[in-house]
Amino acid sequence: MEFDFIALKMRVSSPAFQCFFLPNRPTYISSMKLYNNFHSSSASVRVRFSGCTADTAQEVNKRIPRKLSSPNWSLIDKSETNEIISFASKEVLKRYSGMLRECASKGNLNEGTAIHGNVIKSGLEPDSHLWVSLINLYAKCGSLAFARKVLVGMRERDVVSWTALIAGYVSEGCGSDGVKAYCEMRKENICPNEFTLATVLKASSMCSDIKFGKLIHLEAIKTGLLLDLFVGSALVDLYAKFGEMELADRVFFGMPEKNNVSWNALLNGYAQRGDGKSVLKLFCRMLECEMNFTNYTLSTVLKGCANSGNLREGKALHSLSIRRAYELDEFLGCNLVDMYSKCGMAYEALKVFNMIEEPDIVAWSAIITGLDQQGHSQEAAELFHLMRQKGVRPNQFSFASVISAATNVGDLYLGQSIHCCICKYGYESDNSVGNALITMYMKSGFVQDGIRVFDTMTNRDLVSWNALLSGFYDFETSDQGLRIFCQMLMEGLVPNLYTFVGVLRSCSSLLNVWFGKQVHAHIIKNSLDGNDFVGTALIDMYAKNRCLEDADVAFNKLTNRDLFTWTVIIAGHSQTDKAEKAVKYLGQMLREGIKPNEFTLASCLSGCSRMATLGNGQQLHSLAIKSGHSGDVFVSSALVDMYGKCGCMEDAEAIFKGLFSRDTVAWNTIICGYSQHGQGQKALEAFRMMLDEDIDPDEVTFIGVLAACSYMGWVEEGKKHFDLMSKVYGITPSIEHHACMVDILGRTGKFNEVEVFIEEKKLAPYSLIWETVLGACKLHGNVEFGKQAAEKLFEFEPKMDSSYILLSNIFAAKGRWDNVRSTRAMMSTQGVKKEPGCSWIEVNGQVHVFTSQDGSHPKSMEIYTKLEELGQKLTSIGYTPKTENVLHNVSNKEKKELLYHHSERLALAFALISTSPVKPIRIFKNLRICGDCHDFMKLMSSITNREIVVRDIKRFHHFKKGTCTCQDYW
Repeated sequence: MEFDFIALKMRVSSPAFQCFFLPNRPTYISSMKLYNNFHSSSASVRVRFSGCTADTAQEVNKRIPRKLSSPNWSLIDKSETNEIISFASKEVLKRYSGMLRECASKGNLNEGTAIHGNVIKSGLEPDSHLWVSLINLYAKCGSLAFARKVLVGMRERDVVSWTALIAGYVSEGCGSDGVKAYCEMRKENICPNEFTLATVLKASSMCSDIKFGKLIHLEAIKTGLLLDLFVGSALVDLYAKFGEMELADRVFFGMPEKNNVSWNALLNGYAQRGDGKSVLKLFCRMLECEMNFTNYTLSTVLKGCANSGNLREGKALHSLSIRRAYELDEFLGCNLVDMYSKCGMAYEALKVFNMIEEPDIVAWSAIITGLDQQGHSQEAAELFHLMRQKGVRPNQFSFASVISAATNVGDLYLGQSIHCCICKYGYESDNSVGNALITMYMKSGFVQDGIRVFDTMTNRDLVSWNALLSGFYDFETSDQGLRIFCQMLMEGLVPNLYTFVGVLRSCSSLLNVWFGKQVHAHIIKNSLDGNDFVGTALIDMYAKNRCLEDADVAFNKLTNRDLFTWTVIIAGHSQTDKAEKAVKYLGQMLREGIKPNEFTLASCLSGCSRMATLGNGQQLHSLAIKSGHSGDVFVSSALVDMYGKCGCMEDAEAIFKGLFSRDTVAWNTIICGYSQHGQGQKALEAFRMMLDEDIDPDEVTFIGVLAACSYMGWVEEGKKHFDLMSKVYGITPSIEHHACMVDILGRTGKFNEVEVFIEEKKLAPYSLIWETVLGACKLHGNVEFGKQAAEKLFEFEPKMDSSYILLSNIFAAKGRWDNVRSTRAMMSTQGVKKEPGCSWIEVNGQVHVFTSQDGSHPKSMEIYTKLEELGQKLTSIGYTPKTENVLHNVSNKEKKELLYHHSERLALAFALISTSPVKPIRIFKNLRICGDCHDFMKLMSSITNREIVVRDIKRFHHFKKGTCTCQDYW
């Protein structure tokens, strides 16, 4: 490079530049020559650039001025000479500044540093424009440390140079450094301009420092720059990103001038908040102001529609984009896909996706996520494979979505394949991917694999812990869920609603109400006791632990009770024999305008089955028909069970025969119903029909079949089906099945076979077996074997009252009153109280309960008068009480008195005076009916010409015209 002018001061570079060393600085090849005769002087300078390519150096040398016209120095005085030199220097600096700006715009750092080095060696004193150009170059090219050094080397830093540095920090995402630089600038008493304030507002937004942003807002007011378009837009963007929409509105509508940036910032704030109405309202105002909008604006408004589920408005925006011929680029296309997906229109989302010419990974991720969230998980997985075939590299979002799809489909093999792919692409450390993998393994029951993924994560967040916790809800692993919750608290994590729901599920499975109450305390501290999801989990936990009062309190605290919440409280009361309360809640739910689903009805019917409240069950049947759920397999099975357990086997049979599809549960229900009603032949016939329809039996099926054999006394048939279980169907007999076999043998008096069976099958450690043996001994009066069975039960379950009562009754039947007294004394010593016998009957929707010798009923006088009348009729036909059924050491007269006032007889007398003569009488008893009451009921059915149904603790007895369906074998 040659110059026709030179000054002595240009031999040495500027002091500011002397302290600035660059790796790409140029070095001299030839030195400058000075001539005494200035007008004929010439200087020759050639620059070599180290650290950059030859092409770059050649290009720079070409662009730097080669020769400037030399003035006639002899004709010009000294002052004029200085002016000419100064003018020439400014032109050169101006040219340098332009070249640096061009390098900055192209991001060409190598060429820019070469020019910087040339400036240093030229010895020129940079002006403010050159300083700013250098800062701008390094900032835009990402060399912020060099930009900072240039700023530090300036003798007089101004607002433009500081703004350039702050802008560099912002462009590189270093918001906090930008804020610090602004604070340094203000310490030097340099006042910001509108560009400085706009830039530092963006920096405070980046580093999530809204407090600093508000201070800048005050600064803008003080400096009178609040009304500036750039400052106002930056403030709107700041407040909108932090959800401070009132402040964003105030700034926006106070701006005298608005542009697309300010409108989009406010629209985006409302969209992020999910306030679709405000987004649309603001967009309409934007149109009224005749503002031109872009694809970005449309995309923002579509985001608001997606978050608020406004399908109609979203479609209108789609139409607007078509009408205005906007190009369906990836950005607009993704937002349309997202809008249709979140509004439940998966098919439309797929149509839009197919219209995108070359969808990028963001578009692919959007459609895969949308399909998965709308329940089309299989299609989402297929799209993922198609994306791979198209050569699009998956990212963490597409991986997380397809793992979720595999989880929802239940395809663990697919999930494991995706896991391998994740490891191949190096996304295993990503939180969203790791969390999706943990959830998949936990839901699939592969707990150890889920734990392994959790352990390999380096940056676990609350979602990771919640995903891990979600897998520990069954009885075997729930205790680990409690430990995980405690560990979370020790590590300082603040639980959210998903954490509490997960740990409450563990408490429900473990029936650990003590820990559940501690969790409840944490919930209250975190102000989540009013949350619907947490409240429902609390209700379920308390209900399963039979703490119904606490469940009611948690339920009443909820303000937005949905169908699921109502179903949980109804099921809780139904499962704890509070059928009336369950039906009451159902009525309250209907009054609040919430319609029951099949699970609500099935739960309520289950409660009616337990309590045998036929009236409530019939009302629920009517409701099921009205709501269109009577054909549902769950409701139908519950109806069959309810009618069966309420003694209406004909109705149960009719509903069962009307079922379009009958699963294993439905067949089990009818088989067990037949068994309980003593219709063993029908039970076995139903079992054969079940096999003919290719329905596989399960454990419950065989309990029903074996019970039928027991009630009917079919020993060989029972043995055959017991062997059939394991040999044909591969079902390992449980203790309940073995107890059924013991009952079959014991009820027929085959005690030797019972002993052999217990020894062969190694059943001695199980209390249920000895309880069954003791019942058979009571039936046949086997004192010795009964004593042996009772002693085992006293050892296993010393607090069970039935063991003492049965043994005492065995002794009493043999007249061994000393043994009776010693047994009852032992019972008293153990603090065991006998459950009082009672019977109940439902009349006009109200349940009436009676105990033996009961005189508390409002119609007691009428009841006892009716019993006296019935007694006289029985005596007239030759009825003699079986006083041996009274197991008390009292006189024969007292025994007769006790027999006449048994609870089931009181219930019968009340039914005779309170019900229609044509209706069957249904009585329920919590103990086994005695032999004399059994004879009494048979005779009463003949005398009154009424059908009498009695359900005792073992089975149903249907008395009609002097006979019983049990054929006196029970």
